[in-house]
Amino acid sequence: MSVFIYIAADLVAISALVFGLYFPRHRRKDLIVSFLAINVGVMGVTYAMATADLTLGFGMGIFAVLSIIRLRSTEMEHNEIAYYFTAIALGLLGGFPSGNAAVSFTLMIVLLGVILIGDHPALFGRTRLTQLVLDRAVADEQVASELAGAMLGAHVHRIAIRKVDYVAETTACEVRYTLLSPSAQAADLAATEPLHESAPAGLR
Repeated sequence: MSVFIYIAADLVAISALVFGLYFPRHRRKDLIVSFLAINVGVMGVTYAMATADLTLGFGMGIFAVLSIIRLRSTEMEHNEIAYYFTAIALGLLGGFPSGNAAVSFTLMIVLLGVILIGDHPALFGRTRLTQLVLDRAVADEQVASELAGAMLGAHVHRIAIRKVDYVAETTACEVRYTLLSPSAQAADLAATEPLHESAPAGLR
């Protein structure tokens, strides 16, 4: 099959990944060019290695150069790293025109499907991971979990205490939690509010 069909398939796949999935969900413009460039660059290098009479040492040297490129200049989240490596995988599949076209195109679709489902906002949409600083020095994880749940309005699944500062009276921790529904939050708030006694009708 013509190499141009592979190139076209890769360009369609990376466009769907970047403009159809990543940007609408994460709205981070600076990574668009990174995903596009790494995809096309890997595709070009892979095609050159697959068609030229190169030694194994040369090929390993090329990928050694690629491996020392910094993955980020600013912090990337884990799901963004998944997009990054998916862009690389699509470029590798698009750079082997001598391979089985049906297998290559099927794998491209599978990769896009995995990102489509795995990073869908509706999948565990209320589940969060955050770094939290409590305004109390707490060494007990159970107590810290209750405080974090009250602050976040959520059900805490796991809490890991990272640092307890008894001088500043703070506790740094990592919290994995699920946000409560609005009705559950209202019920929880009502349960924690102190009871107020109403004044007798005759008092003014």
